[in-house]
Amino acid sequence: MPTRKLTVRLPVDEIEFAKSYASSQGITLTELIDRYFKQLRFSPNEELHPDILRFSGIIPSDVESRNDYLNAIEEKHR
Repeated sequence: MPTRKLTVRLPVDEIEFAKSYASSQGITLTELIDRYFKQLRFSPNEELHPDILRFSGIIPSDVESRNDYLNAIEEKHR
């Protein structure tokens, strides 16, 4: 497929993050952007799976779930 050069202006910290992320994934920045655009094209406005929607909001926001989880693990392994 033919390619074309594109110039994009972004904040320096965002560019550095993107470069670092791409490098950590073993790909180029160009490939990272290409993959993202392809993902947008093939799954635009993709909704969450119904099972995930069914469970969302099941734990009240005032519950310290992380602490409860850690306490349960600690109890289990005593």
